[in-house]
This record gives sequence, structure tokens and C-alpha cells, in this order.
Amino acid sequence: MLPVPVDPCPLDDPSSLAYGRRPAKATTVTGMDDLIVVTGASGRVGRRLAVRLAAEGAHQRLVVRSADRAPRLPGTETEVAISPGYADVDSMRAAMTGARTLFLVSGREDADRVTQHRAAIDTAVDAGIERIVYLSFMGAAPDATFTFARDHWATEEHIRASGLHFTFLRDCLYHDAIAHFVGADDVLRGPAGDGVVAAVSHDDVADVATVALLAEDRHAFDGQTFDVTGPTAFSLAEAAQVLSRATGRTIHYQPETLEEAYASRAGYGAPQWEVDGWVSSYAAIAAGELATPSPTVKRLTARPAQSFAEWLDLNPGDWAHLRR
Repeated sequence: MLPVPVDPCPLDDPSSLAYGRRPAKATTVTGMDDLIVVTGASGRVGRRLAVRLAAEGAHQRLVVRSADRAPRLPGTETEVAISPGYADVDSMRAAMTGARTLFLVSGREDADRVTQHRAAIDTAVDAGIERIVYLSFMGAAPDATFTFARDHWATEEHIRASGLHFTFLRDCLYHDAIAHFVGADDVLRGPAGDGVVAAVSHDDVADVATVALLAEDRHAFDGQTFDVTGPTAFSLAEAAQVLSRATGRTIHYQPETLEEAYASRAGYGAPQWEVDGWVSSYAAIAAGELATPSPTVKRLTARPAQSFAEWLDLNPGDWAHLRR
């Protein structure tokens, strides 16, 4: 797994929704003075979500680490709050005060990420938040193969114990991540065996989150957990074929053993917990834990989810590193 580049900060246009498709208006939005706090608003899902909420006229407060990273949405009911992270209780409390709903994305991958998540949840309770829509991960469980999915399970459990209303959106690996699995030598290598993955686009996740946050009945999705995936599952060998057609180059998949996977990633100098996450993301594919497509995107947005090939067509800039 290679590092994924950070989003740029263009002027975001809620009228055109250049970041993706506008979700179908399957519900009528009410209570538009209800303030929604969006964490991770400079990220790939959070930015798209902010654009969609602005297009629907929602009152939102975007939490970012730096003001220059916030989506620029002039003429909309959008506020910006600055916080260095979930562990900074004072800034997070200020960001949440006056709001009823929190969209919580996972913090940056870190050995202490669960503690940070718990701090954010506890702060939400203290600030008077009533509902959390949490962006979790498919197969979240205490014994999940993908080690980072265990963090998501622990976070879900803390939200359940908080007494707040909640909805969990468990997304699969992103299409973007599959494209970034390809190394500089045009080889997509990892211990995924012959497993398949129902990868999903950031746009589809943002569409689903928009519906969950703006449903006419604010509690329509209370207590529910949704897997959010693409329309089909595919192997990494099939992904390599699709990428080869898109790039005009020959990209192939090379299965690794776990031992080979650790050895091939040793040169990055990353801490052990991070390498464990990288390797186990492939192992989760091999174990079949990311294999089952969900109807969530179509059910909630009344549109089909983007396939991997469609995502490549719609987002050429996100795999430009493969065109050389």
C-alpha cells in the first residue's frame, strides 16, 4: 500500500457538485436550523459531504486543522471551526457547542486512535450533541483481520455506551486505495490471495452520509449499521486488468505471503502498527471480510454505486500517478 495524496483545496461549488453526483431527493429535509458538525471536512469524504450539505441548504460547521484547508462555500450556511485533533477537548467542545448532530470520521491512523475517538465522543456528550453518524469500516469487529477495523469496532462500542442516537456507515476500501496499491514497477502486490473486494467511491459514501444526516425523520436511521460498498466485488487481478486498460500499460497482480508482504514493506520505515494495518488490509480481502456488495448506496440514494471502472473514468486526477 502506497501513501495516498491529500486533496487540493479548490473553490467548492455546491451548485455544480463537481466532486460527485448529487444524492437523489428521496427525503424532504426539515429542521434546517439544526446545526450539523462535520469533522474531517478537509478530507476526501468530508469535503464532498460539505459540498452536498451546502447544496441542500443545511447549516453546518466544518471542523478542520487549518482554516486554509476548509472547503470554501461562499453564500451558504457554513461555519468553520479549528481544532488540532480530537484529543484537544476545548477546541472540540467549542466546535460542537450548539449543534445536535455530529458526523464523525475516524482520526488519522495512529497507535492511539481509539483513545482520540473516545475523547471526541465524550466531548460530544458534554457539548450536548444528540446524534452521531460515524464513518466506520466494513467488518468492524474485535477480531477483524484488518487491524484498523478493530479500532472502528472499539469506537462503535463507545458510541453505543454513550447513550447518544447513532448511525454507523461502514465503508469498504476505497477505489482510490486500490489504484494506490500499484507500485512504481506496475505491480499490485499483497497477500490478498484470490479474494475479492467490494470497493466503493468517496462520492458514494458522501451521498449516503448526506441522506443519513438530512432525512426528514432525524431518527429514521437510529441504531442502524450500513455497509457502504460498490456494486460488485472484484479480485486484485481483475483490478489490475481494469487499470491496464485505463492506463494503456501492463499492470499485474502479484500475490504475496504474509512474510513476503512484511518484507516488501520494511523499507518504508513505518512503525509496526502501521505496517500491520497495510498488510492486514490485503489479508482481509483474502479472508473474504470485504467481499459482499451491499445495496446501501442504491437504497438510500436511488442511484447505483460507482464501479471501479466508472470511478476511473470520472476521477482521472486521482490516478494520474499511474500515467507516465
